[in-house]
Amino acid sequence: MDVLTRGEQERVLWSRPLACVCLLVMLAPAGQAAEQPPPLEYQVKAAFLLNFTKFVEWPSDGFLDAASPIAICVAADDPIAPVLEQMLEGESVDGRKVVMLRAPPDLSRSCQVLFVGKGEREVPKLLSSLRATVLTVGETEGFLADGGMINFVIDNRRVRFDINQKAVTNSSLKLSSKLFNVARKVER
Repeated sequence: MDVLTRGEQERVLWSRPLACVCLLVMLAPAGQAAEQPPPLEYQVKAAFLLNFTKFVEWPSDGFLDAASPIAICVAADDPIAPVLEQMLEGESVDGRKVVMLRAPPDLSRSCQVLFVGKGEREVPKLLSSLRATVLTVGETEGFLADGGMINFVIDNRRVRFDINQKAVTNSSLKLSSKLFNVARKVER
């Protein structure tokens, strides 16, 4: 039978608690990640989406009825959805409540704003299926070329947006000149 020296006994006594502490330290970042706020990019984009509703005039047939909310719809399972949903809590514009919907089956009747995230694969097909009363906002390189109206871009580490004036003109929407003035670029 082996007998441990005093030094070996101390190492054994300290090794177990030390292993537990190391394990806790390794697991801590994973646990904390769930509590961290969403990336600033999503927060900024969500704020832009809300503010866009303040600078758009929809025709009367853009809503189901006079009491319908302004619905900002998210086309795919996008990480912006929970951020946007939280930001819209209690918000209203021109007497209409502003809500977030996850891609309802009838986008044209249910949505006033459609956000198309990076995860959406069929952008041209999706955009061509919409009525002219839906403001389309995306975040991919070819979104404006596909017929989208507003596209988020990262410019010098800041969230900015470009506008497709032709798509806006072909819609039934009226965008405030203020939006055009603060856009990074307006494609004519």
